[in-house]
Amino acid sequence: MKKKILILIAVVFLLSGCTKYLSDDNNKRIVNESTGQAIPSNILCKPTSSELLEIYEKYNSKLDVPLEKLGDCKNLKYYDSENYNGLWVQLIVMPLAWLIIRIGNLVGNYGLSVMIVGLLIRIVLLPFSIKMTKQSENMKKIQPEMARIERKYAGKDDQQSQMAKGQEMMMLYKKYNVSPFGSCLLSFIQLPLFFGFLEAINRIPAIFEGTLGVYHLGTTPLIGLKSGNYFYIVLVLLIILTTYLSFKFGANTTGGGTEQEKQMKMMTTFMIVFISIASFSLPTAIALYWVVTNGFSVVQTLIIKNRIKERI
Repeated sequence: MKKKILILIAVVFLLSGCTKYLSDDNNKRIVNESTGQAIPSNILCKPTSSELLEIYEKYNSKLDVPLEKLGDCKNLKYYDSENYNGLWVQLIVMPLAWLIIRIGNLVGNYGLSVMIVGLLIRIVLLPFSIKMTKQSENMKKIQPEMARIERKYAGKDDQQSQMAKGQEMMMLYKKYNVSPFGSCLLSFIQLPLFFGFLEAINRIPAIFEGTLGVYHLGTTPLIGLKSGNYFYIVLVLLIILTTYLSFKFGANTTGGGTEQEKQMKMMTTFMIVFISIASFSLPTAIALYWVVTNGFSVVQTLIIKNRIKERI
């Protein structure tokens, strides 16, 4: 369940995270009307399309770094202490942005680059994902014994009983090689890379100026559908499908119909609905990243779980 909550955090981050956005004098967010994309104010490089450039020139005084100090995106540096001083930007965001640009220049498409780098990050974090999946499977095994211990000490609130209960729980964790805080810790190890990558995408204007097949990388599905490009419905359906599958195959349930599992099911349903609605507002570049990495995660989880079952 912790994993699902982190997915929700990631979606909220996509819509309102560390990326800053331009706003007018009435504090209304500036949006590119032709794409539906909110315009970031802390970009790392200069846009090239006349449409975006016109918007940025109009609000140049509100940018974190003025346009005249920014270089072309294709020549983005992996380190810029002159314009950006924060450790988060210097150590995480800029190196990832530089990698996206370099691979984009190599393959000739920034949309492909976003997907490739997203998969590379998943591969780098594969050892952590394997460990998390194993922890999840072990937690399923110990659920019946945990329920037995809970029943054994039900209504016993004295200190001695609670200490005995804690000792039995710790012995159970040790028996099945489960760390009660391990999966949470592993998730938070992954978060900086994922969040940094998403912020890097948002802060590179060149990504949102390009296209991939029938999709414009800066356009949101809502605007795409309004303009008559019904291929965007395919993109939305893929976001919903891969999100649903990632929840389904990553869920840590025992099938016992407990109150906790009912709450988890309700929370999962809420998050899938939330992400489905949010998908209409995601720029295509981020939507493509979401689909590819979620799809990879589903396949990865299925393979790991099958190998664990084969060893039993």
